[in-house]
Amino acid sequence: MRMIPAIDLIDGRCVRLREGNFEAQTAYDADPIELALEYAEAGAHWLHVVDLDGARDGKRRNASLITRLVEAVQERADMQVQLGGGIRNADAIASALGMGVGRVVVGSAVCANPGLLVDWLDTFNPASVVLAVDVRISDDDGRPWPWVHGWTQRADIDLWALLGAASSAGLRQVLCTDISRDGTLAGPNIALYEALRDRYPGLCIQSSGGVGSVDDLRALELVRVDAAITGKALLDGRISLDQARPWLRG
Repeated sequence: MRMIPAIDLIDGRCVRLREGNFEAQTAYDADPIELALEYAEAGAHWLHVVDLDGARDGKRRNASLITRLVEAVQERADMQVQLGGGIRNADAIASALGMGVGRVVVGSAVCANPGLLVDWLDTFNPASVVLAVDVRISDDDGRPWPWVHGWTQRADIDLWALLGAASSAGLRQVLCTDISRDGTLAGPNIALYEALRDRYPGLCIQSSGGVGSVDDLRALELVRVDAAITGKALLDGRISLDQARPWLRG
């Protein structure tokens, strides 16, 4: 399993949300570009960057910063960027890939119209497209349901139905977040990832949400998650870069 450090951006600042709530955010003094290079120097091969402004309202106020960040890591480090947040059409995917992003993360648009993913996987290299599904577990039926548009609306299709259609279309990578764990450091939803691996053994699974310790990383390894996206635990020093190195280097 590989750890992928995360940098989430609002108005050019490095932030973390708690349980997807934009009103419950923690801002960090770290410069996003310097932080990216610090992760690269520690051995990270990938960096997960989220434009939260784009995820919430489609306004790409962080586009210039992200372009400079991608250029910086390409020039000075052996690391690629995986970019998400507000990427909802083919032009946005092409623009991100054109700036040098290694993988593009799509989510809300696909949950509303799964047929879009078929077109995008035909148009772009499937290895460069990641489907992000941010879920809440229903109290009524126990099913994981995607939430979209910055985690403000529940989708009309549950996780299992969505991934069934997406995997049939040729999807290779899925990034699954349990929103209730995101930014909490309370541990990942191991049962969710175990079920995801059992149902879709051919998918590359990226987990996100809840990692707060090295033990959490070991637990994700046991259920055969391919990558663990980790943000707050690194920013808060709950996992040091020295501890993270074996997973960063993958």
